[in-house]
Amino acid sequence: MRGGRGVVIVVADARDLDRVDRALGSVLGPGRHVALNAALGPAERYRRFLAASRHQVPVVVGTRAAMWAPVAKVGLVVIWDDGDDLHAEPRAPYPHAREVLLTRAQLADCAAMVAGFARTGEGQLLLETGWAREISAARDVLRDHAPAIAPTGDDPQLARDPGAATARLPSLAWQTARQALQAGAPVLVQVPRRGYLPSIACAECRTPARCPQCSGPLGLHGARDVPTCHWCGRAAAAYACPACGGRRLRASITGARRTAEELGRAFPGVPIRTSGKDEILDTVPADPAVVVATPGAEPVAAEGYGAVLLLDTWALLTRSDLRAAEETMRRWLNAAALAKPSRRGGKVVVVADGSLAPVQALIRWDPAWFARRELTERRELAFPPASRMASLTGKADAVADFLTAARLPADTELLGPVPADEDQERMLLRVPRSQAAALAHAMHEAAAVRSAKKTTLPVRMEIDPSALF
Repeated sequence: MRGGRGVVIVVADARDLDRVDRALGSVLGPGRHVALNAALGPAERYRRFLAASRHQVPVVVGTRAAMWAPVAKVGLVVIWDDGDDLHAEPRAPYPHAREVLLTRAQLADCAAMVAGFARTGEGQLLLETGWAREISAARDVLRDHAPAIAPTGDDPQLARDPGAATARLPSLAWQTARQALQAGAPVLVQVPRRGYLPSIACAECRTPARCPQCSGPLGLHGARDVPTCHWCGRAAAAYACPACGGRRLRASITGARRTAEELGRAFPGVPIRTSGKDEILDTVPADPAVVVATPGAEPVAAEGYGAVLLLDTWALLTRSDLRAAEETMRRWLNAAALAKPSRRGGKVVVVADGSLAPVQALIRWDPAWFARRELTERRELAFPPASRMASLTGKADAVADFLTAARLPADTELLGPVPADEDQERMLLRVPRSQAAALAHAMHEAAAVRSAKKTTLPVRMEIDPSALF
């Protein structure tokens, strides 16, 4: 900015935008930046857009759409937490804010910063190819500012508490929370699932409870509610297990509201707050309280949390997704960063086995090591970002017609087809990174041919889809 060039900053959601907006206002002063937010309303949003397009302000910050902000003489583009799925545009042509900003940086010959507590495989690839350089704090600085992190499934904990391997809230987590509350600090509890009991099963034989009408999964919305189907919405008040005839039900998955109810009994007299889909808290005061939040909805404590508990970690780690471990690491680090430093008593307890790679990276606060490990594994399996992939989704005839019209590179590997939503199928196309432009050109040509023929069956095309499975 001092050199007379502009800055574009992209964050994931409105809460991050508000924090950055306030920080820029205090550092730059009034009239030096604009924040582009969809919640502003069309008139104010357009007024701020005009201020940027007419080069009246040098700094523009916003959510995903700000990646296109018309800033004059761009000198720096910044994206925060590039692993957040909110950075991926869900509408065609499905651009990702990171890729757009890096392209702008290349075209404008300006600086680019990919920042965050965690590191994605794409960010690690930028480092390994020499396109970017690492900027990170020294280990002594990290030790001075990071909280103390402890798992519950390692041998010392199991020796003291044999039930730690199966308990949802082991004694270490309970004691850590109690000590933080006694010290007058709030406690953050991260729970992966929202709701009350989103999944239930027969208490006798553990058979998952399914709807008698549509076979959809049953769940409970409250302690006094009857089981309700998540698909058709029908109540199953007289549910009986088809396997054993039992009528008693047990929780398979515990949601945030049920967790808050259980913690209310564990810590009587302590205020219990929830932050999730129904109501997201932005900040909480520095008073003793327990805050139960789903990932991404964690509020910021005024002076930091005295303790952060990461529960139900298996729900994140066992997801059938290429980025399951990477996303778990990102969510854990974002929550742990809200804790006080260890020198001020901040502690993080992760209810997981300490030998797992994500837990090891969290304990050492070493996202770089974990990103290198993830990228190495993906390179061995030829998964993105080590390779480039495209997906074709549509009716079987439409996908086959598209592949017939496409002049794909010779080394294109076809994966699939696999079933998709609404009686469609999905085909994945994989090529080496050097063939990415050729693959995109071939898909563009095939789409043009089908458009000229006025083909009625659509095919959804996506380059480097965020979800592969």
